Amino acid sequence: MARNRAGWPGRRAFLRWSLAVPAVVVGARRQALAQPRTLSPTPSCVDKGTPTPSQTAGPFFKPQSPQRNSLLEPGMGGPRIVLTGSVMSTACRPIPGALLDFWQADNRGGYDNTGFRLRGHQFADEQGRYRLETVVPGLYTGRTRHFHVRVQAPNQPILTTQLYFPDEPGNRSDFIFRPELVMTVRDGAGAKAGAFNFVLAA
Repeated sequence: MARNRAGWPGRRAFLRWSLAVPAVVVGARRQALAQPRTLSPTPSCVDKGTPTPSQTAGPFFKPQSPQRNSLLEPGMGGPRIVLTGSVMSTACRPIPGALLDFWQADNRGGYDNTGFRLRGHQFADEQGRYRLETVVPGLYTGRTRHFHVRVQAPNQPILTTQLYFPDEPGNRSDFIFRPELVMTVRDGAGAKAGAFNFVLAA
């Protein structure tokens, strides 16, 4: 008995359609996997024209800190953290040679005001990148956990600001805290990994 073929695609058309479906599915899956799942809380080129906010230097800044990329010293307590990132302009161009001067409290919340413990400056590389090895600061009275930093493009004004840790209970009660200055922080092998990009009006 003959089959009614009305409304059925030809054999070649059917084969082309059946082969195309897996490709479409795979393509859609790849596109979905390529989409970012979270947005970085640190400034980046999507924030073009928005410089990193300034904040008070506080009472403990000291000039003429030693040049170094690691603030670690023998016997220093507290969890380790490696902070990395870039210094860029509001036009999203890297700023080679930018000065970054860091200072912070130790793991008990104290600042060294007689020497240069947990204080140091460095210069960004040719791609505007920096890297700092240090310890997670303790809680200074009345403040949430934070780093202090001064950033300066060559022959340009100084940006003085502070960097904060995510999910800190003290962030809610610290009147200086700003969410735009929260670092990206994750646990790593032997040390936490932090990231923050500075955007300068340069």
